[in-house]
Amino acid sequence: MNFIPINRPLIGEEERRKVDEVLESGILTDATHQGGKYVREFESKCRTLLGVKHAIALNSGTAALHASLIACGVGEGDEVILPSFTFVATANAVVACGGRPVFADIREDYNMDPADVRRKITRRTKAIIPVHLYGYPAEMDELREMGGRQSVSVIEDAAESLGAEYKGRQTGTLSNAGCFSLYATKVITSGEGGAVSTNDEEIAEKIRMIRNHGMVEGSDTRVLGYNFRLNEINAAVASAQIDKLSRFIRTRRGNASFLTDQIRGVSGATLTQTAEDRTHVWYLYTLRLSKNRGKVLDRLRSRAIGASVYYETPVHRTPLYSKLGYSKVRLRVTEEAAAHVISVPVHPGLTEQERGHVASELKGALREFT
Repeated sequence: MNFIPINRPLIGEEERRKVDEVLESGILTDATHQGGKYVREFESKCRTLLGVKHAIALNSGTAALHASLIACGVGEGDEVILPSFTFVATANAVVACGGRPVFADIREDYNMDPADVRRKITRRTKAIIPVHLYGYPAEMDELREMGGRQSVSVIEDAAESLGAEYKGRQTGTLSNAGCFSLYATKVITSGEGGAVSTNDEEIAEKIRMIRNHGMVEGSDTRVLGYNFRLNEINAAVASAQIDKLSRFIRTRRGNASFLTDQIRGVSGATLTQTAEDRTHVWYLYTLRLSKNRGKVLDRLRSRAIGASVYYETPVHRTPLYSKLGYSKVRLRVTEEAAAHVISVPVHPGLTEQERGHVASELKGALREFT
């Protein structure tokens, strides 16, 4: 059995054909305000998928977060509430704006706890960033209500959740702005890339300027901006990939359901992302183990399965954020989750043989060690 990675991009003839078209055109990128042909094509497909007025392509999910925070007015000394149980990019984007991350604890479903957010809102709070972790929507009603009452922007980190729904609405459309990632392992990919969705005209126009050095026409820099543009090659891949999203999600859900059925009744492992009012895209299939996570990981990896831990070190525990003054922050549920979660492959690139191998070996490891 060859090694089975935790995620694997699926690239086909459609992507290759579009990339060839870009290469033949000789236009590899476009620095105009509206972007190039394939940037606009990808943005149009995003708008249709999400049902929003605006979708703006950028060159990474981090750039999407950074630009959205700037567009929502986050600046020097402003507080932004976000979870620590996520990839560090979410917090780094806040710091890049001059803001101060305020870390809220999570609930048993690994998403930010609205009760803790409520305790941590102050007059300095400028934004709240819920993360739809592992492809599972956060509790948005309470967070939006708090943001509206306090005149605080809500920016969704939907990097892992393209296609997921909360009470019938897509993630990324439940706030002032939604931020997506097109990194190589995400639900769809362009290698590197990102996008912002919004219904707010002012936010959309600011982000279009920010992604292109603050320019609108020629070199007329109007605001401080950056090179956050998505090039035409990556945009072409993204445009082909988004056409396959529904199939990718359907396969992920089938693989996750198969795995759940196979380990049903095995003690020591709990699946917590199961609310009926939202849909999961299974970017990561994550279990909470009662004990011996290290032994389970070692066994799975020795059997060619790319089992991983997301996230073993919460952001507030990383060396950088310790230096920034967060070493004394205590987040009980976050730290417990970091010590007990494990993720295994359910990506759409799994063959039936690989899927069966993952299920069999996971069941065996859980029975032996938990």
